[in-house]
Amino acid sequence: MKNMETPAHTPSTSPREHCMVCLSQRSYRLLVNAAACLQSPLLLVIRLYWGWQFFLTGKGKLMNLERTSNFFLSLHIPLPHLNAWVVGVTECVGGLLLLTGLGTRLVGALLAFDMIIAYLTADIEKVKHIFDDPDKFLGADPFLFMLASIIVLAFGPGAFSLDWLIGKKLSRKNKTPEG
Repeated sequence: MKNMETPAHTPSTSPREHCMVCLSQRSYRLLVNAAACLQSPLLLVIRLYWGWQFFLTGKGKLMNLERTSNFFLSLHIPLPHLNAWVVGVTECVGGLLLLTGLGTRLVGALLAFDMIIAYLTADIEKVKHIFDDPDKFLGADPFLFMLASIIVLAFGPGAFSLDWLIGKKLSRKNKTPEG
């Protein structure tokens, strides 16, 4: 029977192999750092584009409140006129807040909730087929709005926002001088 034990020590790697590992690690760290520099610009683009889209859809609902109320009534949403007003204001004001990056995580949560409700009322058939025909779910109008809201909720507004400026100012105020 052969001895299946591993040797007490393994031969060390050659200097060339060690150099390649170090180079790979440094390259990966460089890639991670470069990608991290894209976070705030990407969040800015998402906030600007989708903030504007939310603003326009909310404004459209508010400008056509009767039509929106009738649509909500057709979906059997309770208090359709009140809900049309609430959704319109949430999307319109929420969109403006996304544009500026103010109250971004709260706004992201409210708008994500708004889009989940949109899915469950206006696009329930697409939700039912999320696993057997995901293209229907992904192609529904609320999907990209919901995705953008969840991204902003999860990652925040980034450095190009009022939230970031306020946070920076507050952190300076809270620092006590040492001495």
